[in-house]
Amino acid sequence: MDFSFDLVTLMVFGFGLIWGSFFNVCIWRMPREESIVRGRSHCPHCSATIPWFHNVPVLAYLWLLGKCHQCRAKISPEYPLVELASGALFVLSYLRFGFTPMGFSAALLSSMLLVLSVIDLHHKIIPDEISLSGIAIGFFLCFWTQHITWIDSLIGILIGGGIFYAIAAGYEKITGREGLGGGDIKLLGMIGAWLGYESVPLVILISSVLGSVVGITLMIIQRKSAKTEIPFGPFLSLATLIDLYFGPFIRGFVGP
Repeated sequence: MDFSFDLVTLMVFGFGLIWGSFFNVCIWRMPREESIVRGRSHCPHCSATIPWFHNVPVLAYLWLLGKCHQCRAKISPEYPLVELASGALFVLSYLRFGFTPMGFSAALLSSMLLVLSVIDLHHKIIPDEISLSGIAIGFFLCFWTQHITWIDSLIGILIGGGIFYAIAAGYEKITGREGLGGGDIKLLGMIGAWLGYESVPLVILISSVLGSVVGITLMIIQRKSAKTEIPFGPFLSLATLIDLYFGPFIRGFVGP
């Protein structure tokens, strides 16, 4: 029994690694408005086509010592890290929900959050292709997973997007500067669609605390100004993952 469990978990992890390789393609191409389904993978430095056996997740990076096989330029360690993160999230969804509709839904949501977080870190944008499609997918999946009702999902969309829109509009009116981008507003609407309106306050609380801690730390260490822009998408995504996988335990600990 234990051996079977370990083998299945390892297989799930490997499946997640493979998808992580595709997520790297999305992270590179989506902000550049390139197709994610057409065109072979290529080196970002010399544009040399990457053979399939050099695309084996993590192992190929280690075998090539983190360098392009053609020009020998250094390849960012972000690529294997994204693949490892994808594998870990797939395992987490399997261990938490098993091979169920909710397990599939959790893996899909986690994957979308991973991709948009890395894009937001690099480009300070959250692609509409992810957030808007994520709202629709999250709403329709609730009919399959039945972890929340469609009414909970719909209210989550309205409250999630509405709260951040109100905060962003108020902040801009008071300070004259944009505090939250439209991408963050759509992302919280997407989160509400997947997790329902009851999860929105916890996600906002956790992401705000994480964002504040990181922001203050950067100000102290790097002497950044309080006006320095820090992408908020990764904090919302991390808070969503915490709620998705550990929300019931957190609510049970703090009480009703």
